[in-house]
Amino acid sequence: MSRRKGRNSPTRSRVRYYLVGGIAVAAIIGYLLVSAAAQGQGGTARTTTTQQTSASATGTASKPIILYVNQGNGAVNGSNFVELLDTATSHGFNTIFFQVYRSGTLLFTDSSLSQFVASAHGQGLKIYFALYFTNTTQTIPSSIYADGEDGVNLDMSTLPIGAQTALFNELSSTYTGRSAITTTDPTLPLKPNLLIVETYGSGNDQYIHPGIIASVGVFATSSRQDFDQQFQYALDNSDGVMVFDYAGLVKAGY
Repeated sequence: MSRRKGRNSPTRSRVRYYLVGGIAVAAIIGYLLVSAAAQGQGGTARTTTTQQTSASATGTASKPIILYVNQGNGAVNGSNFVELLDTATSHGFNTIFFQVYRSGTLLFTDSSLSQFVASAHGQGLKIYFALYFTNTTQTIPSSIYADGEDGVNLDMSTLPIGAQTALFNELSSTYTGRSAITTTDPTLPLKPNLLIVETYGSGNDQYIHPGIIASVGVFATSSRQDFDQQFQYALDNSDGVMVFDYAGLVKAGY
């Protein structure tokens, strides 16, 4: 056998060199392409997570956070309405339930109510007129419908269900704004735009769920920490939160 067979041909060596080099370059390019794809997927995942977090935060921020003004606990009128607005905005409320009717009596003129509405809107707050009913002979003061409020709240838990249904039907058929009901009955069959269940006290957590707006009663809290915990639980686990009431919040210093 010729020894020449056992030697490397220069031409074959060059071919082999170029072939190995080409494979190495291809492997490097493939590695870079795979790495880039993996980084791209990771970046997409992080972006999605950020968007989901932002959406969740926006959802919570858009919920009604309501401060109820009970005129029976502390009168609010033209002389101290600005203080109410300051308290609401500084505490993060976006809505006021302003009691304008108690036990059959409209507490303000329509011109005064229009001014209250303009002032609230000027601070970026929604304002609902709260009507507090105590017996079945009382009726809705329809003159308030044209005062610019964002909605009307029927506070009528003391009435029998038939009377509550009649008042709600009347409001629904004659009023073009949004409707709300505050109730102590978590099984109330009426369906306003906002259904606020008075879930005062931590023992009523069982009634807090999506589909209603839960409530925190300042009188039913033992400390600022307790108030904050009840408030956050209500906000996180229902469609919003209502604090009852303005006078109690100021008195407690929360």
